Amino acid sequence: MGADWAPVILAAGLFILLSPGLLFQFPARFRVVEFGNMSTSGISILIHAIIFSCILTILLIALGIQIHFN
Repeated sequence: MGADWAPVILAAGLFILLSPGLLFQFPARFRVVEFGNMSTSGISILIHAIIFSCILTILLIALGIQIHFN
């Protein structure tokens, strides 16, 4: 009954990297993209959540990482 931690670690890493305002924010308040501004907005959170979901899904399918529920 071993746990597969790869999807959890991958999701946590992507969540941290794709947090709005940490590395970049799309869309930003004054420009289309701002880097390292450490601020956020509602639409930015929505767009980053969509980007996170798409990248996570593609990586999990491409790498063949499976989540097993026992």
